[in-house]
Amino acid sequence: MLTERQKTILDLVVRRYIATAVPVGSKALIGQPGLNVSSATIRHEMASLEEAGYLIHPYTSAGRMPTEKGYRYFVEYLMEERALSIEEQRMIRHQFHQARMDLDQWLKLSAAILARSARNAALVTAPKAVRSRLKHLDLISVGESVVLLLLVFHEGSLRQEILTSAPPLEQRELSRLANELNVRLGGLTSEETRTQMASLQGFRRRVSQHLIEAMEQVDQRRASAIYHNGVTNILRQPEFAEVERVERVLGILERRTFLESLLAEVELTHGGVQVLIGGEGRWREARDCSIVLARYGVAQEAMGVLGVLGPMRMPYERCISAVRYMASLMTDLFAESYGLST
Repeated sequence: MLTERQKTILDLVVRRYIATAVPVGSKALIGQPGLNVSSATIRHEMASLEEAGYLIHPYTSAGRMPTEKGYRYFVEYLMEERALSIEEQRMIRHQFHQARMDLDQWLKLSAAILARSARNAALVTAPKAVRSRLKHLDLISVGESVVLLLLVFHEGSLRQEILTSAPPLEQRELSRLANELNVRLGGLTSEETRTQMASLQGFRRRVSQHLIEAMEQVDQRRASAIYHNGVTNILRQPEFAEVERVERVLGILERRTFLESLLAEVELTHGGVQVLIGGEGRWREARDCSIVLARYGVAQEAMGVLGVLGPMRMPYERCISAVRYMASLMTDLFAESYGLST
């Protein structure tokens, strides 16, 4: 248990070190709010915090800096999370409303906004269980025996295919076939469409086959997709001046296998935020970093993960607020697009 004075000193050291990246000496804390004591008293308390494992004393400096344990105590007990301002929330929502209704565009945009808001690197995984579902298809005659197949999926993405018909079909017949297939296949996944295709013949069957192939291509591409943004934000930090550390950070952002192994062990409750500091002694790849993660999506339907990656010296209050808000916003957008309830 820390005394109130020790809590105050640890809070001040963490905040000052986050802001400056310079070890904090006792003189820097004299006269700070809530700390009306002498420099000698502050030095004594800082020594006690170091002995307890919350601070470390670099041999090159007279100041101290937080340890992983110190950051953890700060996140758990000292920081005050503040929601993003109403103006910032309104601006973020406006950016999403301007983007076309396409899941890939939403994921790229969310990574860019999160990186800018948290001032660190951001990563977003596509909803793992999501499957493309047909919203609407059109068959348009573009020449004798040549037909343009337009496919619109529920998340807003659009695909085009060129088919040939023998014998040639007039536009009136193509429109009738399209309406029939929309009624029969609308809202189905590729697996469900394949089941329906067993009872289709001729040109209807060919259209269904092209639909299945298009959905499977989209689903396969999304299954391994990781969207990230803001790498330069953390590469500017002094902690990542070494090439080896840069390589570890890039590996975290680009290797889905690491994220999957990490997420398999981290309990992310829906609507909650998880903070990993220094790899928590389990993930060596992340020993130089802190990661703030949250799930988004609709439970029992499709869930993805978004988060912020940065040095342990990251502004936790800001990052946690940004991640929490973006997860909530993405959940709402996803549920609205797919007609689901959160």
